[in-house]
Amino acid sequence: MQLSPRERILHVYKGKIPDAVPFMLDLSHWFYHKTRAPWDLSSSYQEPEKALIDYHKRMGVGFYMPNLAAFFSIEHTDGVNLEINKEFQAGKCEIVWRYNTPIGSIERRRIWNSNTYSWSVSRWGFESANDIRVLEYALTSRRYVPQWDNYKAWADYVGDIGVVYIPAGYSAVGQLLHYWMGIERFVYAAHDYPNTMREVVKKINANNLECIDMLCSSPAEVIIMGDNFSSDVQPPHFFKEWSQNYYFEAISRLHSAGKFVAIHIDGRLKGALAMIRATGADCADAVTPTPMGDLTPDECRSEAGPELILSGGVSPELWLPNTNIEDFRYAVMRWLDLRKQSPRLIANAGDQVPPGAEESRIALMRDLVEKYGKY
Repeated sequence: MQLSPRERILHVYKGKIPDAVPFMLDLSHWFYHKTRAPWDLSSSYQEPEKALIDYHKRMGVGFYMPNLAAFFSIEHTDGVNLEINKEFQAGKCEIVWRYNTPIGSIERRRIWNSNTYSWSVSRWGFESANDIRVLEYALTSRRYVPQWDNYKAWADYVGDIGVVYIPAGYSAVGQLLHYWMGIERFVYAAHDYPNTMREVVKKINANNLECIDMLCSSPAEVIIMGDNFSSDVQPPHFFKEWSQNYYFEAISRLHSAGKFVAIHIDGRLKGALAMIRATGADCADAVTPTPMGDLTPDECRSEAGPELILSGGVSPELWLPNTNIEDFRYAVMRWLDLRKQSPRLIANAGDQVPPGAEESRIALMRDLVEKYGKY
C-alpha cells in the first residue's frame, strides 16, 4: 500500500520503515522570491499560507515548515513593553525591535535586501555591559499563550501532504548570537564577565522552558528547535558549556509528552551531528552535505549513528541553474542511498531551497525519490 507524504514522515519518526523515503522541502523563501510575496519579519501569519501550501500540493512536495506562522503568542509582564516599528531610509525598509523595561531599553534592527530577498542585521542590540541585564529582564518577562486553533487550521489545510512542525524558537544562546549580540560580541562578553553571562543564559533558558511546557500540550507531533547550529560557531565544547543542559531538559520534557523533536542545523556538520544525537533529539533537520557542507552523505550517517533521522541532502548551490543538472541528480541519488544503511532518512534540501533555484529541479527531485527511494 502506498503511503501519503504525511504517513511516510511519521513512519520514520516512529521507527517504522515506510514504503519510500519521505520527500519534503522548505520552499517558503524560494516561493516568496518567485512570487514577489511579502517576507515580513515584523508580523506572523494567523491563517494558513494557502498559496504556499497549494504550491506544495500541486508539485507533490511534502510540507513541514510554517516559517512565519503564529501558533502561540507572547505577552510581557513586570512593566516590559515590546515595540516593533518600520523605518524607511533611502527607499529601504528597516525593522526595529525595541524592549522598554523599568531598568532600561534595548533595540535591534534589520534592513531589507532585495537582491537576496532577506533581512540583514543593520544593528545589534548589545552596546554596553548593562544591556545584558536589560535583555535578561525583558526575556524573562515572557508569558506564552497557546493558539492551537491556528495550528489546527494549518494542519487541516496541509492534510496528507505533510506534517506541520511547531518551531520552539532559539535557546538563550541562540537569541544572543543571532538577534542581540552576534558572535564577536558574545565571545568578548563571555570572556569579560563569564559569571554574569552564565547567570543570564540560565535565567532566559528557564523562561524558554515555560514555552516548552506549553508545547508539550500542543496538538503537534513534531517540535523543531535549534540555534541555526554550525560546528564552527557552536562546537561541541561550547555547546556543552552554554546550552547542553537546556536542550537535554527541553527534549526530555517533550519526549515525556509524546512529542518528537527535530533540531535545525544551518552550517558545518562535523561534530554537530554527534552533539545533536547526544541530546536525545529524534531528527537533524536541514543537513547540508558536500559540496557546500563539510561531510559526505556517508560521513553524515557515520557520525549521526543509525537512529538519528537525517533530513536534508541537497546542498543549496546545486539548486541553481548555473550548476550542472547531473551534479544535482548525483547528490539526490547519494542521499537516497543512505536508506540502505538506515530507514531514519528524509529527502529534503540542505536548509531552504534558495531564491533563484530552478523550478524544474523541484520536480526532478520528487521524481527521483519516487523512482529510486523505495524500500
